[in-house]
Amino acid sequence: MPVKKVQVGQVWKKNDTGDSFLVTKIYNEALTSFAVLRKTGSESEPPMRVKVAHTSGTADLPGFSYTQQSDDF
Repeated sequence: MPVKKVQVGQVWKKNDTGDSFLVTKIYNEALTSFAVLRKTGSESEPPMRVKVAHTSGTADLPGFSYTQQSDDF
């Protein structure tokens, strides 16, 4: 589900596994934005880097759903 902006502290749910991930960092590399995600409740696992998709004024993390928009968090 697209949002206006991906921000640190947001929780996103991975579509294929249902695991929740916390956005810990946002950074730009060349002309692309990336989000660094860490699985909630499992701080020992390495973080995951996901490219932020920008389309018509919204931002989205492909393969993830924004959990604050649903009752599943």
